Amino acid sequence: MVAASWPASDLPAGAVRPPLPLLGLLDQQFYVRQARPAAEKAHPHGGSRPRQGRVRESALWARSLRAVGSPPAAGRWVVVADRGADIYEHLRQCRQQGLGFVVRAAQDRGLVAPSEAPPPTLFAVARAQPSAGQLELALRARPGQAARQVRLQVSYSAVLALRAPQRPGASTGKGEPVAASVVQVWEPGGKLEWLLLCDDVISSFPQAQERARQYASRWLIEDFHKALKTGLGAERLQLHTAPRLFAAVALLSVVALALVDLREHSRQQPDAPAESSGLSASYLRVLRSQRTRPIRTVREVFYALAGLGGHLGRTGDGPPGWQTLWLGLVSLRYLAEGVRLAALLPPEEH
Repeated sequence: MVAASWPASDLPAGAVRPPLPLLGLLDQQFYVRQARPAAEKAHPHGGSRPRQGRVRESALWARSLRAVGSPPAAGRWVVVADRGADIYEHLRQCRQQGLGFVVRAAQDRGLVAPSEAPPPTLFAVARAQPSAGQLELALRARPGQAARQVRLQVSYSAVLALRAPQRPGASTGKGEPVAASVVQVWEPGGKLEWLLLCDDVISSFPQAQERARQYASRWLIEDFHKALKTGLGAERLQLHTAPRLFAAVALLSVVALALVDLREHSRQQPDAPAESSGLSASYLRVLRSQRTRPIRTVREVFYALAGLGGHLGRTGDGPPGWQTLWLGLVSLRYLAEGVRLAALLPPEEH
């Protein structure tokens, strides 16, 4: 779970997403998926009774929240997650700990209705709301689709009561309902649609727009995993025991997060001073000594580091990848260590 700071002030006109300073890793869990036991496969009721004795994989979300804890009295922490987190226990745990949430809906849940009429469903209510305004968003490249700028419609609903699902040993709706508003973000005539479950009351378009932008910022966690796996090679580690592998991944995660933070700064605040890039003063001195051009901004730090990793910086090269940035950081570390050791050597006698 990656922590970032959301700006307290409104975004300037035309801004797609604010720059987000990354604060660190709040929680990290290692889970080894096990094969489904034969007793569950052979059970006539689909294995619901035998599986009551083991931990559900979906319980990892609530476990992570318990490790994080509750926010201070004057603070607000918001959990932003994709459809994998649309789990009743996860949403309820957020409520119990005083955590906000913006979670993309995956389940067309039933709603608790005050009358005896057939209760509506979440998706039907969300899609019945009129558009409240438009939002411009920069979409990342996908397989078979280039990166693009889109204009999306945004709508929002009143607070709904999400009905508790059926769980082993109980019937549907026995648990406490979860209160949530839903923000719909969709591309007219396109396939893109987000149905976002939000913990707070949404009563205006600016509030709904902010929730959509918060969900768009969830891509930072994907960048973190790409940096960890592709750039730092976490999946290529040749370690044979789980404790050693977990320890190595934990250390690499800190470095991966620093690279993501640097790239985030270079994209959103390219003209910020180089000293705010996250590199130490000694690293900056060594990096500047390797370049003929001055390094004054975060963007220049970013591309200078990529240059140490082999990025040529030509017009058609595109932005540097995670592996290039990692190689650049390793090279910079070797150079800085060489400078430190050279200062300890006695002067040569001629």
